[in-house]
Amino acid sequence: QVRLVESGGGLVQAGGSLRLSCAASGRTFSSNTMGWFRQAPGKERDFVAAISWSGASTRYADSVQGRFTISRDNAKNTVYLQMNSLKPEDTAVYYCAATPRVALITAAKVYDVWGQGTQVTVSS
Repeated sequence: QVRLVESGGGLVQAGGSLRLSCAASGRTFSSNTMGWFRQAPGKERDFVAAISWSGASTRYADSVQGRFTISRDNAKNTVYLQMNSLKPEDTAVYYCAATPRVALITAAKVYDVWGQGTQVTVSS
């Protein structure tokens, strides 16, 4: 089993940047596809980005394509989400998640391990 802990959230002005980290514990981290999701108040949890176990393949939501970058360091058991050119509509709680599936799946129900989330607030 993999346990996930997110960090790096905070308050930033529009146009700014943040880097989220997700530290994983558990021997199977390097074999898991990892994803980032976000949930704004009153809304569903939405897919943001996913990365394959090797880091060779990534997938992004249209709303963050070109602004966010997902990466991972299997030696450090950590996955990252670099967020640039932030907008107020990026405000949400951001969660990292793990799935043993190989495909870069966007559906939250496929991910079976979740972190506790980290708040990102972008002011206009």
